[in-house]
Amino acid sequence: MIKIRVYYIANKTDDNSICLEYGSLLGGFGIKLEFINVMSKNIINRQNVSEIQESYSKEFLKFFNNKDYRIALSPNGKILDSKEFSNYLKDRLCISFFIGGAYGLSDDFISRCDTSLSLSNLTFSHKIARIVLSEQIYRSFCILRNHPYHK
Repeated sequence: MIKIRVYYIANKTDDNSICLEYGSLLGGFGIKLEFINVMSKNIINRQNVSEIQESYSKEFLKFFNNKDYRIALSPNGKILDSKEFSNYLKDRLCISFFIGGAYGLSDDFISRCDTSLSLSNLTFSHKIARIVLSEQIYRSFCILRNHPYHK
């Protein structure tokens, strides 16, 4: 079974129903998709951007697994089309995505990941970013399995 975890930081517990719908569809491919909000009090109490980014990193590092292929989502990451994105997921058994909070991820954290990708040149809310990522993960596995969804 392929395991994909999406770690994110959000003040509120958003409705993940659309993401869970894609997770259910991925289950038909033998893929487990999880969403984990790592928000903590340590993040809320920070004062400046670099401290906030560092607090995000500390929370994410608690979930770092060297066996996983780690992908940081960042506005400065590589921009890929859907077929290129699917190649990043191909032949991987455990994948972790990290979506930073409102101030993004620190350069140090991004450098600890295997790669950094951007969903778009546009800025998305955390809720929308998770939906876009979920859909692209599903699309990627449809591409890899020659399923007609991606056309």
